[in-house]
Amino acid sequence: MWKFTLRRILIMIPQVFVLSVFIFVLAKMMPGDALTGLIDPNIDQSSIAAKREALGLNDAWYMQYIDWIKGAFVGDFGMSFRFKMPVSDLIGQRMLNTFWLALVTLIFTYALAVPLGLISGRYNDSWADRFITGYTYFGFAAPLFITALLMLWFFGYSLGWFPTSGSVTPGLTPGTFEYFLSKFNHLLLPALSMSVIGTVSTVQYLRTEIVDTKQKDFIITARAKGAPESRVYNRHILRNSLLPIAAFFGFELTGLIGGTIFVENIFSYPGMGQLFLESIVQRDFSVVTAVVLILGIASILGALISDIILSLVDPRIRIK
Repeated sequence: MWKFTLRRILIMIPQVFVLSVFIFVLAKMMPGDALTGLIDPNIDQSSIAAKREALGLNDAWYMQYIDWIKGAFVGDFGMSFRFKMPVSDLIGQRMLNTFWLALVTLIFTYALAVPLGLISGRYNDSWADRFITGYTYFGFAAPLFITALLMLWFFGYSLGWFPTSGSVTPGLTPGTFEYFLSKFNHLLLPALSMSVIGTVSTVQYLRTEIVDTKQKDFIITARAKGAPESRVYNRHILRNSLLPIAAFFGFELTGLIGGTIFVENIFSYPGMGQLFLESIVQRDFSVVTAVVLILGIASILGALISDIILSLVDPRIRIK
């Protein structure tokens, strides 16, 4: 097991390197640079040129990349001209909000998807299966941002059950029970919006796997030997059908990254997704490169976690 994990980590290292180069090159193609917005346009051009030279912005791109990646290794991504603070501190504030949003979304997703998939697969072609399948078809067709907007309008504005913006009620003292309850209440509706759409793929994968497994020879043999249906289902069908769910876990993490970008902006939730779009609009060079690098590494780690979980569930897939 440790050899498989080490091999996957070694494969991940060049992926992160290529990702960082790709991000930096694309960022260099953006209008402006890390100095944009930090200087007064009324300053004479000679002072601006001297500042640019001092920051190394006149160096070759690969020299600038080396300086940038060295800083990234120690958590120094430069300064944000919009927020007038270090990028690492800014990301640290927003990352915690996105982490809790992603965690609650994952919990909701699997809490909804697994029971629905089990019911749909075990009782396929029943009325319950048709209802669940219809829900998944609707989920595949409905864009996430439309679903989030509808839920915001209905549960937030019409019914008033949830807050419609922010991550906590202003004025509460951090660390108190009221503060924690407010944080949780603010992320419930964004998390539900993502999980309602995020469940559909998992439900379909689990249903398909259960239906296919029920028709395999070893299941027919177990039933022919007189094994109880509950034992056949729990020990044979269910165990083999959960493999796609483990494989899909890494893709769930990647999907969450893309989903939070839209949902956080719709709900004005101060997380990494909202920071990413705001920084692009404001041409905040340092923040954009740092956020994209972190989100890209998170996607790669999601694939790594998925492979490790799969190797634990089914040792046969381990690379020799």
